[in-house]
Amino acid sequence: MEDILVPMMAIGGIFIGLPWLILHYVTKWKTAATLTTDDEALLGELYQLARRLEDRLETVERLVATEHADFRPGRIGHEQPLDQLSGASADLAAIETMLAKRGPRQ
Repeated sequence: MEDILVPMMAIGGIFIGLPWLILHYVTKWKTAATLTTDDEALLGELYQLARRLEDRLETVERLVATEHADFRPGRIGHEQPLDQLSGASADLAAIETMLAKRGPRQ
């Protein structure tokens, strides 16, 4: 009787235990890869903060430009104009487009 117990446990482990273990962790990985509602709320708050900071920066640049004729808006020490450095603005515009397509939050 003991001679058959070990092979039966091995077969059960291979055909029942191993697939269960694999499917269990695949399910865990799939659920962990999604954003929770808290994550979405945090991203929304960060987006709004980024928009406000960009507006403030533009206001400061506009004020400095009125006081100093040789001031060029953009990154400090950079010779390129602001429209060529607006990667962050393009990213924010892409986010705005995605939010518009998504519609209002449920």
